[in-house]
Amino acid sequence: MLHLMARGTSNAEIARLLSLSSKTVANYVSNILQKLQAADREEAIVRAREAGLAQENL
Repeated sequence: MLHLMARGTSNAEIARLLSLSSKTVANYVSNILQKLQAADREEAIVRAREAGLAQENL
């Protein structure tokens, strides 16, 4: 899901692509932000890369 977030994909589009509800995606995004201690999607991508959790091509 992180790679979709990095591409600027909306929650609704992520839900459609992964066959999840919008609420589930919102919960996942919220959990990702919390676990990475990030204020927003952009910061989450930076922190994931710094932690080695994401490839540079995100």
